[in-house]
Amino acid sequence: MGYVRNALATWVLSFAAALVAVPALGAEAGSGLKWAGDFGPPQGAPIHAVLTSPPEVPPATNRFYPAKVIVDLEVIEKQMQISEGVSYTFWTFGGTVPGSFIRVRQGDTVEFHLKNNPANKMPHNIDLHGVTGPGGGAASSFTAPGHESQFTFKALNEGIYVYHCATAPVGMHVANGMYGLILVEPPQGLPKVDHEYYVMQGDFYTSGKYREKGAQAFDMEKAIDERPTYVLFNGAEGSLTGDRAITARTNETVRLFIGNGGPNLVSSFHVIGAIFDRVRNEGGSEIQTNVQTTLIPAGGAASVEFRTKVPGSYVMVDHSIFRAFNKGALAILKVAGEEDKSIYSGKELDSVYLGDRSQPNMNAVSKATAAAAGGRLTLKDQVDAGRDLFAGTCSVCHQGNGEGLSGVFPPLAKSDYLAAQPRRAIDIALHGLNGKVTVNGTEYNSVMPPMNQLNDDEIANILTYVLNSWGNPGGSILTEDVRKVRAGGTTAGGSEH
Repeated sequence: MGYVRNALATWVLSFAAALVAVPALGAEAGSGLKWAGDFGPPQGAPIHAVLTSPPEVPPATNRFYPAKVIVDLEVIEKQMQISEGVSYTFWTFGGTVPGSFIRVRQGDTVEFHLKNNPANKMPHNIDLHGVTGPGGGAASSFTAPGHESQFTFKALNEGIYVYHCATAPVGMHVANGMYGLILVEPPQGLPKVDHEYYVMQGDFYTSGKYREKGAQAFDMEKAIDERPTYVLFNGAEGSLTGDRAITARTNETVRLFIGNGGPNLVSSFHVIGAIFDRVRNEGGSEIQTNVQTTLIPAGGAASVEFRTKVPGSYVMVDHSIFRAFNKGALAILKVAGEEDKSIYSGKELDSVYLGDRSQPNMNAVSKATAAAAGGRLTLKDQVDAGRDLFAGTCSVCHQGNGEGLSGVFPPLAKSDYLAAQPRRAIDIALHGLNGKVTVNGTEYNSVMPPMNQLNDDEIANILTYVLNSWGNPGGSILTEDVRKVRAGGTTAGGSEH
């Protein structure tokens, strides 16, 4: 009830402030009237804005007067990991994707300094959707490498707004990660919550396939055709999973500032197992309650609030669901605390449902990737990496012990089918298996879909793990073996399906 009363009081104060600030109808230009959000000149000494990297959010302004706020933001072009073993040259505001979170108060006068690092190769600027003025500041902030631009604006409208680069070609700059959020608090501030987090979705277009190892370049043709290789939260697959998941405890309030940098896709943002108590859809002033999934357009934002009630792993996804499980748009909120059987009696969500990048960590996969790159990959490296990947990809059907499901999915454990010809497992993984098959004397007639969303080394490591587990004969499947089968499109070592 206290949370509800606080929210209601905030709404009343916000409405009253808006009434005071809106000019009377029929007022003439130049008559000295104040526009909405103009609460007079800055008061007190200038303040340097606290900027934070995602998923952190700066502290509330806790001011009841407008101030002059100085924002210093540097553009940095840098190579970072976009997925395990996959690097990409991002263009960033502040060295992260999304860029630094900016927090000011409605009525503040913001002195904005945009710096373009001397090591950069491209000119950049910034368009803040919270700015009233040409280009949202873009017209005043075109900045060459090694230079700094400055402009000033008054934050007239409260809300959560996207900012992005608007230098031509605009789509390329945005697609390379040049976006972030600026929060303009209402004069009385936002209702207090226990946790605030910063999450932004973006779609990325690489020349290589999903999870193809090595350095990947931007693919303009894919971007124009709106065929993203990755759809990600906070610029990297797994950026908010495992050890990097955001956290809370039961009976705490959580506010997520969710942005969508685009450049192309609309997000259907959903937290599996939670219902949003309050949503400021499209970042505006209207509040919706009891929301399951909220649409966030490219170049748009929203804030969602909810109270955690039972412990577990809550999966944040773009509910255009193939983006979550096959392009990377998946993040985790881990909630700790006591169970409440009166609300939910079941167990925590199975990791096999969450996907491989939701595991507690992917250290074994990282180690195998590094070892392969250095020519030091061992059988143990493959088995350890394959175990982690199997848990999030295969065990939902084949079970964690390899026993399969009676009458439905054949066993992998002590499999005479695999022992007879281990390498045909490559063809099955790549192309699927449909129809009757006899394993350990029992006939099965089911469908295994192709797992061609996995890259060559992932398939190699998973199959090596299977061959060396549950009484199977052992052996190793190498990345080159998988690559040859994928290129040829034929069965590895026979056709006796």
